[in-house]
Amino acid sequence: MKLNRPTWLLFIFLWISFSAYSQDDAAELAKKLANPIASLVSIPFQNNTDYGIGTYRGTRNTLNFQPVIPISIGKNVNMITRVVLPIVTQYNITGEGQKQSGLGDAVLSAFFSPKNSEKLTWGVGPALLLPVGTNDFLTTKKFGMGPTAVALKQSNGWTIGALANQLWSVAGDADRPEVSQLFVQPFLIYNWSSGAGLGGNLEWTQNWISDQTTLWLNPTVSGVTALGSQKIQFAVGPRLNLAAPAGGKADWGWRAVVVLLFPK
Repeated sequence: MKLNRPTWLLFIFLWISFSAYSQDDAAELAKKLANPIASLVSIPFQNNTDYGIGTYRGTRNTLNFQPVIPISIGKNVNMITRVVLPIVTQYNITGEGQKQSGLGDAVLSAFFSPKNSEKLTWGVGPALLLPVGTNDFLTTKKFGMGPTAVALKQSNGWTIGALANQLWSVAGDADRPEVSQLFVQPFLIYNWSSGAGLGGNLEWTQNWISDQTTLWLNPTVSGVTALGSQKIQFAVGPRLNLAAPAGGKADWGWRAVVVLLFPK
Protein backbone atom coordinates (compact mmCIF):
# COMPACT_ATOMS: atom_id res chain seq x y z
CA MET A 1 0.00 0.00 0.00
CA LYS A 2 1.42 3.34 -1.01
CA LEU A 3 1.09 6.09 1.61
CA ASN A 4 0.81 9.77 0.73
CA ARG A 5 2.69 12.50 2.56
CA PRO A 6 -0.04 13.40 5.11
CA THR A 7 -0.35 9.71 6.08
CA TRP A 8 3.38 9.33 6.62
CA LEU A 9 3.42 12.46 8.78
CA LEU A 10 0.55 11.11 10.87
CA PHE A 11 2.39 7.82 11.50
CA ILE A 12 5.56 9.70 12.47
CA PHE A 13 3.55 11.95 14.79
CA LEU A 14 1.87 9.01 16.54
CA TRP A 15 5.18 7.19 17.00
CA ILE A 16 6.82 10.24 18.55
CA SER A 17 3.81 11.01 20.76
CA PHE A 18 4.20 7.64 22.50
CA SER A 19 7.97 7.79 22.86
CA ALA A 20 9.54 8.10 26.31
CA TYR A 21 9.60 11.59 27.75
CA SER A 22 9.05 13.11 31.19
CA GLN A 23 5.32 13.67 31.61
CA ASP A 24 5.86 16.64 33.96
CA ASP A 25 8.15 18.37 31.48
CA ALA A 26 5.89 17.55 28.55
CA ALA A 27 2.76 18.81 30.32
CA GLU A 28 4.43 22.10 31.26
CA LEU A 29 5.77 22.66 27.74
CA ALA A 30 2.39 21.81 26.20
CA LYS A 31 0.71 24.33 28.51
CA LYS A 32 3.17 27.05 27.50
CA LEU A 33 2.80 26.21 23.81
CA ALA A 34 -0.97 26.61 24.05
CA ASN A 35 -0.26 30.19 25.17
CA PRO A 36 0.89 32.42 22.25
CA ILE A 37 2.61 34.84 24.69
CA ALA A 38 4.25 32.38 27.09
CA SER A 39 7.78 33.16 28.22
CA LEU A 40 9.26 30.45 26.01
CA VAL A 41 11.60 30.72 23.04
CA SER A 42 10.18 28.60 20.23
CA ILE A 43 10.61 28.25 16.48
CA PRO A 44 7.48 26.85 14.83
CA PHE A 45 7.40 25.65 11.23
CA GLN A 46 3.73 25.46 10.22
CA ASN A 47 3.02 23.84 6.85
CA ASN A 48 -0.40 24.26 5.20
CA THR A 49 -1.26 22.45 1.97
CA ASP A 50 -4.60 23.22 0.30
CA TYR A 51 -6.18 21.53 -2.73
CA GLY A 52 -8.90 22.21 -5.28
CA ILE A 53 -8.63 25.99 -5.11
CA GLY A 54 -10.77 28.10 -7.42
CA THR A 55 -11.63 27.73 -11.09
CA TYR A 56 -8.46 25.84 -12.05
CA ARG A 57 -8.50 23.43 -9.08
CA GLY A 58 -5.19 24.79 -7.91
CA THR A 59 -2.87 23.76 -5.07
CA ARG A 60 -1.10 26.01 -2.61
CA ASN A 61 1.59 25.09 -0.09
CA THR A 62 2.44 27.67 2.58
CA LEU A 63 5.25 27.09 5.07
CA ASN A 64 4.97 29.68 7.84
CA PHE A 65 8.22 30.37 9.70
CA GLN A 66 7.07 31.74 13.09
CA PRO A 67 9.83 32.39 15.66
CA VAL A 68 8.64 33.57 19.09
CA ILE A 69 11.13 35.36 21.36
CA PRO A 70 10.18 36.73 24.80
CA ILE A 71 12.18 39.67 26.15
CA SER A 72 12.03 40.82 29.77
CA ILE A 73 11.71 44.61 29.86
CA GLY A 74 11.22 45.03 33.59
CA LYS A 75 10.29 43.28 36.80
CA ASN A 76 6.63 42.97 35.83
CA VAL A 77 6.43 43.02 32.03
CA ASN A 78 7.52 40.79 29.15
CA MET A 79 7.61 41.78 25.50
CA ILE A 80 6.90 38.75 23.32
CA THR A 81 7.99 39.22 19.72
CA ARG A 82 6.38 37.06 17.07
CA VAL A 83 7.12 36.90 13.33
CA VAL A 84 5.04 35.14 10.67
CA LEU A 85 6.96 34.76 7.40
CA PRO A 86 5.15 32.70 4.71
CA ILE A 87 7.07 30.72 2.08
CA VAL A 88 4.60 29.93 -0.70
CA THR A 89 4.44 27.65 -3.73
CA GLN A 90 1.20 27.59 -5.73
CA TYR A 91 -0.01 26.01 -8.98
CA ASN A 92 -3.05 26.82 -11.12
CA ILE A 93 -4.17 29.64 -8.86
CA THR A 94 -3.68 32.72 -11.06
CA GLY A 95 -4.26 30.81 -14.30
CA GLU A 96 -4.15 27.35 -15.80
CA GLY A 97 -0.59 26.05 -15.85
CA GLN A 98 0.70 29.06 -13.89
CA LYS A 99 3.07 28.70 -10.95
CA GLN A 100 4.34 31.18 -8.37
CA SER A 101 6.76 30.61 -5.52
CA GLY A 102 8.67 32.75 -3.06
CA LEU A 103 8.23 34.72 0.12
CA GLY A 104 4.96 36.33 1.08
CA ASP A 105 4.66 39.47 3.20
CA ALA A 106 5.69 39.11 6.85
CA VAL A 107 3.77 40.20 9.94
CA LEU A 108 5.82 41.24 12.99
CA SER A 109 3.99 41.53 16.32
CA ALA A 110 5.13 42.64 19.78
CA PHE A 111 2.91 41.81 22.77
CA PHE A 112 3.47 43.58 26.09
CA SER A 113 2.23 41.21 28.78
CA PRO A 114 2.29 41.19 32.61
CA LYS A 115 4.55 38.49 34.01
CA ASN A 116 2.32 37.45 36.90
CA SER A 117 -1.24 37.48 35.59
CA GLU A 118 -3.06 34.67 37.43
CA LYS A 119 -6.69 34.70 36.31
CA LEU A 120 -6.38 35.99 32.73
CA THR A 121 -3.28 36.07 30.55
CA TRP A 122 -3.24 38.95 28.09
CA GLY A 123 -0.98 41.06 25.93
CA VAL A 124 -1.30 44.08 23.65
CA GLY A 125 1.03 45.88 21.30
CA PRO A 126 1.81 46.87 17.71
CA ALA A 127 1.77 44.76 14.55
CA LEU A 128 3.67 45.59 11.37
CA LEU A 129 3.06 44.41 7.81
CA LEU A 130 6.42 44.11 6.04
CA PRO A 131 6.24 43.91 2.20
CA VAL A 132 9.05 41.39 1.77
CA GLY A 133 7.16 39.25 -0.77
CA THR A 134 9.28 38.18 -3.73
CA ASN A 135 6.51 37.70 -6.30
CA ASP A 136 3.88 40.21 -7.44
CA PHE A 137 1.12 37.70 -6.67
CA LEU A 138 2.43 37.06 -3.15
CA THR A 139 2.88 40.62 -1.88
CA THR A 140 0.76 43.69 -1.23
CA LYS A 141 3.78 45.96 -1.86
CA LYS A 142 2.48 47.95 1.11
CA PHE A 143 3.99 48.72 4.49
CA GLY A 144 1.29 48.53 7.16
CA MET A 145 0.75 48.82 10.89
CA GLY A 146 -1.94 48.53 13.53
CA PRO A 147 -2.78 47.07 16.95
CA THR A 148 -2.67 43.46 18.06
CA ALA A 149 -3.97 41.76 21.21
CA VAL A 150 -4.33 38.32 22.77
CA ALA A 151 -6.20 37.06 25.82
CA LEU A 152 -6.55 33.54 27.20
CA LYS A 153 -7.51 31.48 30.23
CA GLN A 154 -5.84 28.22 31.29
CA SER A 155 -7.39 25.81 33.79
CA ASN A 156 -7.38 22.02 34.37
CA GLY A 157 -5.66 21.26 31.07
CA TRP A 158 -7.89 23.59 29.05
CA THR A 159 -6.74 26.68 27.18
CA ILE A 160 -9.31 29.03 25.66
CA GLY A 161 -8.57 32.39 24.12
CA ALA A 162 -8.26 34.54 21.03
CA LEU A 163 -5.65 36.54 19.14
CA ALA A 164 -6.44 39.46 16.83
CA ASN A 165 -4.80 42.19 14.80
CA GLN A 166 -5.89 44.97 12.45
CA LEU A 167 -3.51 46.25 9.78
CA TRP A 168 -3.74 49.43 7.67
CA SER A 169 -1.31 50.33 4.89
CA VAL A 170 0.60 53.56 5.48
CA ALA A 171 3.15 53.52 2.62
CA GLY A 172 4.14 51.57 -0.45
CA ASP A 173 3.39 51.17 -4.14
CA ALA A 174 0.75 53.74 -5.09
CA ASP A 175 -0.50 51.48 -7.91
CA ARG A 176 -1.43 48.66 -5.51
CA PRO A 177 -4.68 48.54 -3.47
CA GLU A 178 -4.64 49.90 0.05
CA VAL A 179 -4.65 47.41 2.93
CA SER A 180 -7.26 47.36 5.69
CA GLN A 181 -7.37 43.84 7.07
CA LEU A 182 -8.62 42.23 10.27
CA PHE A 183 -7.34 38.88 11.49
CA VAL A 184 -9.08 37.05 14.36
CA GLN A 185 -7.99 33.64 15.71
CA PRO A 186 -10.04 32.09 18.54
CA PHE A 187 -8.56 28.85 19.88
CA LEU A 188 -9.49 25.99 22.22
CA ILE A 189 -7.03 23.28 23.32
CA TYR A 190 -7.04 20.46 25.86
CA ASN A 191 -3.71 18.99 26.99
CA TRP A 192 -3.31 15.75 28.93
CA SER A 193 -0.56 15.25 31.52
CA SER A 194 1.44 13.34 28.89
CA GLY A 195 1.75 16.55 26.85
CA ALA A 196 -0.57 15.23 24.14
CA GLY A 197 -3.22 17.71 23.06
CA LEU A 198 -6.44 17.99 21.10
CA GLY A 199 -7.91 21.28 19.95
CA GLY A 200 -8.22 23.69 17.10
CA ASN A 201 -8.65 27.25 15.98
CA LEU A 202 -10.60 29.42 13.61
CA GLU A 203 -8.68 31.80 11.34
CA TRP A 204 -10.88 34.65 10.14
CA THR A 205 -9.44 37.24 7.76
CA GLN A 206 -11.60 40.19 6.73
CA ASN A 207 -10.47 42.41 3.87
CA TRP A 208 -12.38 45.65 4.46
CA ILE A 209 -11.27 47.23 1.16
CA SER A 210 -12.69 44.48 -1.08
CA ASP A 211 -15.31 43.30 1.45
CA GLN A 212 -14.00 39.72 1.27
CA THR A 213 -14.05 37.13 4.05
CA THR A 214 -11.76 34.11 4.43
CA LEU A 215 -12.44 31.56 7.18
CA TRP A 216 -10.54 28.38 8.04
CA LEU A 217 -11.22 25.77 10.72
CA ASN A 218 -8.05 23.93 11.82
CA PRO A 219 -8.51 21.00 14.25
CA THR A 220 -5.23 19.39 15.39
CA VAL A 221 -3.77 16.67 17.57
CA SER A 222 -0.38 17.38 19.11
CA GLY A 223 2.36 15.85 21.20
CA VAL A 224 5.59 16.91 22.91
CA THR A 225 8.75 14.82 22.87
CA ALA A 226 12.53 15.08 22.79
CA LEU A 227 14.96 14.05 20.07
CA GLY A 228 18.22 13.87 21.97
CA SER A 229 18.46 17.12 23.91
CA GLN A 230 16.12 18.99 21.55
CA LYS A 231 12.56 19.33 22.81
CA ILE A 232 9.97 19.35 20.04
CA GLN A 233 6.22 19.61 19.58
CA PHE A 234 4.46 18.00 16.63
CA ALA A 235 0.91 18.69 15.49
CA VAL A 236 -1.18 17.56 12.53
CA GLY A 237 -4.75 17.90 11.35
CA PRO A 238 -7.14 18.79 8.51
CA ARG A 239 -7.97 22.29 7.26
CA LEU A 240 -11.55 23.19 6.38
CA ASN A 241 -12.13 26.26 4.22
CA LEU A 242 -15.51 27.52 5.47
CA ALA A 243 -15.53 30.79 3.50
CA ALA A 244 -13.39 32.42 0.81
CA PRO A 245 -13.56 35.12 -1.87
CA ALA A 246 -15.32 34.13 -5.10
CA GLY A 247 -13.18 31.69 -7.08
CA GLY A 248 -10.75 31.18 -4.21
CA LYS A 249 -12.25 28.47 -2.01
CA ALA A 250 -10.31 25.24 -1.41
CA ASP A 251 -11.90 21.79 -1.35
CA TRP A 252 -9.74 20.64 1.55
CA GLY A 253 -6.32 20.91 3.11
CA TRP A 254 -4.08 19.72 5.92
CA ARG A 255 -1.71 21.25 8.44
CA ALA A 256 1.48 19.84 9.95
CA VAL A 257 3.53 21.72 12.55
CA VAL A 258 6.99 21.16 14.00
CA VAL A 259 8.01 23.44 16.89
CA LEU A 260 11.57 23.59 18.18
CA LEU A 261 11.50 24.45 21.91
CA PHE A 262 14.15 26.21 23.97
CA PRO A 263 12.92 26.29 27.61
CA LYS A 264 15.03 28.11 30.18
